[in-house]
Amino acid sequence: MGLIRKLTNGLERQYIVYTALSPLAMIGEVAMEVMIPLIMALILDHGITTQDIGYTLRTGLLMAGAAALSLVCGVLSARFAAFASAGFARNLRRRLFAKVQDMSFAGADRFGTASLVTRLTTDVTNAQNTYQMVIRICVRAPVMLISATCMAFFVNARLASLFLIIIPILAVLLWLIGSRAFPRFREMLTRYDRLNSTVQENLIGIRVVKSFVREDFESDKFTQTADELRRAQLAAEKIIIWNGPVMQLTMYAAIIAVVWSAGNMITAGTMQTGELVGFFSYITQILMSLMMLSMIFVLLVLARASIARIAEVLDWQNDITDPPAGQAAAAPENGAVEFRNVSFSYAGGRGPDVLRNISFSIPAGCTAGIMGATGSAKSTLVQLIPRLYDATAGQVLVAGKDVRQYPLQTLRNAVAMVLQKNVLFSGTIKENLRWGDADADDETIYAACRAADAYDFVKNFPDGFDTELGQGGVNLSGGQKQRLCIARALLKKPKILILDDSTSAVDTATDRRIRAALRKTLPGTTKIIIAQRVASIMDADIIFVLDNGGIAASGTHEQLLASCSIYREVYESQQQGAQNG
Repeated sequence: MGLIRKLTNGLERQYIVYTALSPLAMIGEVAMEVMIPLIMALILDHGITTQDIGYTLRTGLLMAGAAALSLVCGVLSARFAAFASAGFARNLRRRLFAKVQDMSFAGADRFGTASLVTRLTTDVTNAQNTYQMVIRICVRAPVMLISATCMAFFVNARLASLFLIIIPILAVLLWLIGSRAFPRFREMLTRYDRLNSTVQENLIGIRVVKSFVREDFESDKFTQTADELRRAQLAAEKIIIWNGPVMQLTMYAAIIAVVWSAGNMITAGTMQTGELVGFFSYITQILMSLMMLSMIFVLLVLARASIARIAEVLDWQNDITDPPAGQAAAAPENGAVEFRNVSFSYAGGRGPDVLRNISFSIPAGCTAGIMGATGSAKSTLVQLIPRLYDATAGQVLVAGKDVRQYPLQTLRNAVAMVLQKNVLFSGTIKENLRWGDADADDETIYAACRAADAYDFVKNFPDGFDTELGQGGVNLSGGQKQRLCIARALLKKPKILILDDSTSAVDTATDRRIRAALRKTLPGTTKIIIAQRVASIMDADIIFVLDNGGIAASGTHEQLLASCSIYREVYESQQQGAQNG
């Protein structure tokens, strides 16, 4: 019951009403269906046998009315169930998506993008089908089974008692099948995750695949992943296919036993023909109910695996949360940043530290540069500021207060990040830019684009700022995407601006113009620039050199040239490369 409440939490009132009406209508359908064989037996034994045409017509009309009412109830039940299950799936997907939106980077890393996509699509669809089945078939089958069995006992208790032996045997056999099939279905869904991951990775990197002529390699990799999924499906099906033979064997055994016993009873004169016809109708209803229960059982085994995966996401406890009510700090007054003995591990403190005992301070309005070798955790360092990750030890402070004291929305509104991987969304250029400020007017947008050196190339497009971007901005160059992402960040008017190697795809002249514009347009904003090119940070107020998870040196460009061998070697190699170029 706890799981049901969890999955249906927040379900709108109208869908709750549909959920209640569907089984009620289904009970009406079953009640009419159960009455029809009894009416038929009365027609045979009392109307036709005595040749009472009036009785036969009246009872026949009653049977036709019951059939019509049963049809109406069945249609209504199906309609209500369809509405209810669609609303259930919509509500569940919305809650799952909201949960994903609230996840920290650690949560997204824990589940993986492909797995979350599978849970939002395949698993929710399985849960939706199960929900519809539960409010219809899971009501119809037991009600029909109980009702038909009671009526069978009413017609002939001796014959009906055979089912008291058969049904428990069937239940035990089905339980054995299900208990062995469940872990295999769960493994099958894990294989679905891997298949989705392979497809997603290939489609995102399709240009790289084609440029390296690796289509055959990727096709072979997909084939192998799909074959692993096929084998996982077969492993589950090998268990679950026993459901059919077990069901058939039970049904035929019941029919043989009833036919043999009923034949003896009619020969002995203890059972009438109408009773036998009615009893066989009830046998059919009982066996159909058992078949439906068998089908429900198979679907529930699969749905159980999907529901468990959905529950994992809903139960995920975010490691990054807002401070308690009444203890939250107001918005940062400035962009001063300070790290006090900060360490960080991607395993939440259980794995090796990628940052160790980091301490530094950046006054408000200053420009700080960060450089270091690939893998020196530069990006990880700045992601601690807006709490995309939380430090596992030490404190990160903004405007003199621990970042954990700020509500997440307040903190992140004060920080603008241009990530190393530039992400744009489907829509127009203007719509993408307004992610920075939804209310920005055209002049404000143009000013931000001029500061990011993006205005001229956007105006040269036939549709200008109304140019439609493909998914991820595929119709733009790398440098164009970088400049638009910078403009989007500038529209936030942040207290802290973080540029994570975000001018790597532009030439040095463009890079220089962007930095000059940032100094002019955001004089009070603290600017943190991660770069591989020394030219991008050499005019910063302070530069930090990261090495092996720690700060190897800090100072101005001139100070580091004199005191830091790592910085000097990078600078000299780049200068030599520029001269040779």
